[in-house]
Amino acid sequence: MPDDKTPWWYRQALDAASETGSVEVLGANIHYETWGRDGPGIALVHGSSGHVEWWRFVAPFLADRFRVVALDLSGNGDSGWRDRYSGAGFAEETWQVCQAAGLPERPFVVGHSFGGFVALETGHCFGDRLGGVVLVDYTVTRPEDHVEWGGKADSAGYTRRRTRVYEDHEAAVGRFRLLPDQPVRYPEVLEHVARRSLRQVEGGWTWKFDPALYEHLVLGDEQRDKFVGLSCRSALVVGECSEDIGAYGADYMRGITAGRLPVITIPRTHHHLMFEEPLALAMSIQGIVQAWVAEDGREEMADALARAVG
Repeated sequence: MPDDKTPWWYRQALDAASETGSVEVLGANIHYETWGRDGPGIALVHGSSGHVEWWRFVAPFLADRFRVVALDLSGNGDSGWRDRYSGAGFAEETWQVCQAAGLPERPFVVGHSFGGFVALETGHCFGDRLGGVVLVDYTVTRPEDHVEWGGKADSAGYTRRRTRVYEDHEAAVGRFRLLPDQPVRYPEVLEHVARRSLRQVEGGWTWKFDPALYEHLVLGDEQRDKFVGLSCRSALVVGECSEDIGAYGADYMRGITAGRLPVITIPRTHHHLMFEEPLALAMSIQGIVQAWVAEDGREEMADALARAVG
């Protein structure tokens, strides 16, 4: 629980005004939460087995300049489940949430970890309607180096995964873990996320995510080519100490973009950097997106400056 050592941003984020909503996409109800009312739009996409609360301590610090939405992908959080999941389906969910949440034209999509895969898929499917995508601790590599961790149901000897049911709620909270494991800098943040990762079922409590989500979903080895073919801008934010395999391709991405890809490394952070340095992550996102907004409004800015000295 919070105490005198709790960082100031913890309580400010929890007290920030927000609204919840939902929209039906391809037959599943998709839950989302919004912050802010004016400015360009930013959509935040969580990682594997995550939910809106992954962004709880980031989104409010973007809301003074942006209209922000965070969503629960299908099979996660408070959204509905599907028989099968796909990258294109997750892209459709993200785009439809942008519309339902009232984001202005050409929103920006930010995805962490598996959410980076979803952001890339959204850019692939809707890039001409986006302002850009920001991949957070998610990178692409050569197709021959791709490691597929989806499509498990098609593997020989596969046994369907089930989530454990805990009789006691507090015992379940105590079992919450991050993958990959990393130091816990703010226990109150981890506890907040853990408590909102559970749902009540017959016999006790279990995790909200669908354990069968990756049974048929295949990420595919075309991710490099999809990144190269994006019709919108892209940028990368990584944790300096990340041990997630998905973050190992930053140098490769720099190389194939002639070193021009915006890459921000947040010092002393691991894979789940929003739990360690949420303000640094928020300001990194803000800096990238504001630069893109300024680029799009260069003529307006020039006219305004001319009027200022006219």
